[in-house]
Amino acid sequence: MQSNQISRRTFVRAAGGAMAVATAVPRAVRGAAAERPLKVGVVGCGGRGTGAAKDAIKAAPGISITALADVFPDRLEQCRQELKDLAVVEDKYCFTGLDGYKKLLETDVDYVILATPPYFRPEHLAACIEAGKHVFAEKPVGVDPVGVRKIMETGRLAEKKNLSIVAGTQRRHHRGYIETIRKLHDGAIGKIVAGQIYWNGGQAWFKRRQAGWSDQDWLLRDWNNWTFLSGDHIVEQHVHNIDVACWVLGSHPIKAMSMGARLRRVTGNQYDFFCTDFTFPDDVHILSQCRQISGTAKEVSEHMRGERGRSNCNGWIAGQPLLKFDVNPYVQEHTDLIAAIRKGEPINEAQAVAESTMAAVMARTSAYTGKVVTWEEMMTSDMVLGPPEYELTRENILAHIPMPGRS
Repeated sequence: MQSNQISRRTFVRAAGGAMAVATAVPRAVRGAAAERPLKVGVVGCGGRGTGAAKDAIKAAPGISITALADVFPDRLEQCRQELKDLAVVEDKYCFTGLDGYKKLLETDVDYVILATPPYFRPEHLAACIEAGKHVFAEKPVGVDPVGVRKIMETGRLAEKKNLSIVAGTQRRHHRGYIETIRKLHDGAIGKIVAGQIYWNGGQAWFKRRQAGWSDQDWLLRDWNNWTFLSGDHIVEQHVHNIDVACWVLGSHPIKAMSMGARLRRVTGNQYDFFCTDFTFPDDVHILSQCRQISGTAKEVSEHMRGERGRSNCNGWIAGQPLLKFDVNPYVQEHTDLIAAIRKGEPINEAQAVAESTMAAVMARTSAYTGKVVTWEEMMTSDMVLGPPEYELTRENILAHIPMPGRS
């Protein structure tokens, strides 16, 4: 398949039938036994989906992985093999292809782990909620304003249907962050006046094109490096740190002024680094940096400065005893979701993760265009990302890298 034959419709044709999935009665209201068995399905069987499945099994007793879906049969089978000592998934509950998730939603799973490339998250989440399934949705939850607003809409539908949505922003399930930010909200360092957030690290994983791969195959297997699939790393990865800033300040940013560039990336069409000045309400400015270049200084952290002190948001507040907690937040987020399902007391993180994702999209848009971008612009933007509409040669890819002042 040539790139100029790949369209957004090709990628979402299978995903676009969310409303066609039969609506089911939410399972959270069908019995409240504290330890009742729960069945889990995984959509997206790569490293994160497989890891999340293992975390779910560790999170509480009575959890079974019973269904798997992935575009590629080899990825599904690899996941199946990695889970074989923890779960046995029958052939009839293994689904492949772009529409495999629809078949998974027809099974009796109680909740669904969504770990496909973020591009698909809005349609997949909508389909899950329409089908009456609880959801663990990996971050980020979209790559463009239209998709993120769809997440917000689906979150409101989940509330009406008494369904839980937990996001992969695991810091919100990390006791160190929870207790520290509670203290910050209680005024431990006074009014927050500024902050810094970082995710600076080495080159991320990538997939060079293999013989026999169609353009679509390559894009999906190398999704981490293509903006329409991942959102660029400021959205896909740095969203964690942006989420902490939003959490601490109790708000989303109102505008962003960013810069960034591509220097060394091997595949894809993304930037290697971003630097952003986020403006939050009350003229609070948060400096944001994210970089994926090997051989450079590494820093993954959040820092808040208040009128009376400083904090790292995770266990340390200047002048106070250090807080230490030995809990795996990747497991805890599933523990919290499972408890909510079993108690019939839904939790819903859709709006929070959507706002953090939108903030990241806002910053990316500012860097790509060289313009200051506001929250209001994002909330009314008709921007929808899709696959490249040009042949995937190195020259064509580089020619289409966003250039501030031109794009």
